[in-house]
Amino acid sequence: MHSNLIVARMDAASGAHVARLFEAFDNTDMPHRMGTRRRQLFQYRGLYFHLQDFDADNGGDLIEDAKSDPRFQQISDDLKPHIEAYDPATWRSPADAMAQRFYDWTATR
Repeated sequence: MHSNLIVARMDAASGAHVARLFEAFDNTDMPHRMGTRRRQLFQYRGLYFHLQDFDADNGGDLIEDAKSDPRFQQISDDLKPHIEAYDPATWRSPADAMAQRFYDWTATR
């Protein structure tokens, strides 16, 4: 399994609205088209964390392919009033908001 973690800024009052946007989006075939197996959203003191799990390390490629879909473009537009770049001065694309994993551990049975 592969995971991406996007870090951004979000007002705590937007959490329920953002959750509803993703709930509607995730009830379409879009997550499957992008290879998404699980999505978790977190907020902490004005920060937004979007954890997305994929079966394989090709999630980035599948998301790139999905960007031309009107549903992807719509959720991106709908999120703009609620989610802002962590560092607007350096943000050019979602890749600039991805946390870099530097340690991983998994329990054995």
